[in-house]
Amino acid sequence: MGNAAEARRTVDDDGTRPATGRPVPASEGASAGARTVRLSKVYGSGDMAVRVLDEVSVEFPAGRFTAIMGPSGAGKSTLMHCVAGLEAATSGKVYVGGQELGELSDRRLTRLRRERIGFVFQAFNLLPTLTARDNITLPMTLAGAAPDQEWFATVVRVLRLGERLTHRPSELSGGQQQRVALARALVTRPQIVFADEPTGNLDSRTGAEVLDLLRGAVDDLGQTVAMVTHDPVAAGRADAVVFLADGRIVDVMEGPTPDRVLDRMRGLGDRS
Repeated sequence: MGNAAEARRTVDDDGTRPATGRPVPASEGASAGARTVRLSKVYGSGDMAVRVLDEVSVEFPAGRFTAIMGPSGAGKSTLMHCVAGLEAATSGKVYVGGQELGELSDRRLTRLRRERIGFVFQAFNLLPTLTARDNITLPMTLAGAAPDQEWFATVVRVLRLGERLTHRPSELSGGQQQRVALARALVTRPQIVFADEPTGNLDSRTGAEVLDLLRGAVDDLGQTVAMVTHDPVAAGRADAVVFLADGRIVDVMEGPTPDRVLDRMRGLGDRS
């Protein structure tokens, strides 16, 4: 499945993907959905400088589900924002696939975010006046492109939204709204999907459903997912967990379970 997903990705001369084009050229780290090399992020300057990320090198492998955890203030969300191109690194490099983000102009970076990165937020961020279908296809509409109907149908089927496409957000449950948000993130067939506390506003049953959907996006659709979470149960659904503390990677756990994750977080002195 991962090979099929890689075969669908193409780029044009400015490092973004058109409707049709050439295969992504092989390059160092191209098998990663995203990666960083000695990434640092500093806010402020002089005596007021705060180093939120300190030379972080991490890889989010293609076709895998990676959770990002750590105490409050560890730099989890900043790492996600830098890798997603929402914030510029102070130093170091960020790659999405084989593309180094620091090489892109603002216009090209905006296009890459729109076409090769998907986002799922805690607050859903759906437009209330649009139907579920129109919310899902909104990224394509903004890009002036038509969705691949076969892929759209696959995403809708996997996320069980076929009977909800004409409903507006106010007519959907919280879990259904998060399904729409996930479908919107997947419809452009992005290089990687970032999920920021996607179960934070949901009850335990609905949260478990959303985690099933993220797991299914990886297993059934070959998607790459990176999720920031405070929840050991959510992290236990991932293939690996990256632990941050004081802006640095302190551990990477393969094959996590909720109990192992909880024990590791206790070792970090989690206060969140």
